[in-house]
Amino acid sequence: MTSFDDEFLADDDFLARVRAMPEPDDDSVRRVLDAGLSCFADHGIRRTTMNRIAERAGLGVATVYRRFPRKDQLVQAVLLREVRRFVTAVDSRVAAARTPEEQMTESFTAFVAGVARNPLLLRVLAAEPETALPLLTARGGPVLALGRSYVADNIRRWQRDGAVTGFDADLVAEIFARLAHSLVLTPGGLIPTEDDETTREFARTHLLPLLSPKKS
Repeated sequence: MTSFDDEFLADDDFLARVRAMPEPDDDSVRRVLDAGLSCFADHGIRRTTMNRIAERAGLGVATVYRRFPRKDQLVQAVLLREVRRFVTAVDSRVAAARTPEEQMTESFTAFVAGVARNPLLLRVLAAEPETALPLLTARGGPVLALGRSYVADNIRRWQRDGAVTGFDADLVAEIFARLAHSLVLTPGGLIPTEDDETTREFARTHLLPLLSPKKS
């Protein structure tokens, strides 16, 4: 599995790499990753041992260590797999929408649903903020870059097709990414995240105007 580190996240081809990642062929690797995700969500990353993961996977601990010699490698592999699943889920919802406005609304709604309500992220933020917060704040640049890149790629595609014009794709994408990032770090407030329809309506009312800037 590829390391989930800052250098990899900052790679311009990160989204393409994530989308191209196959599910592991080795059944024992899949079982270890599934067990790791389940244990991390139940107990947090710090309190989860390799023995506990092995027990939940139904494998010997020696087998787990052969696949992942260090716990941090397993943590990185689990997180990277979750990123791939997340991107795939957002891609699916965007592809099902017909217009740029619907696609932007669905991408924002899917991001909120996939991140702000993610059991693993919620568990780590609540129980181990010292683990998660540095990756989302002081070292959060690559995470913001990932969100900005995703939205900007879509906007540029719509601009090439002539569906939207007249604004900086990266700047608008940055606004979307930073808003979503804030919702993850500080849930609650007036912006709805509890269910898809209220989140979707917020996006339609307050975010879609960014795709149709007023001409001076």
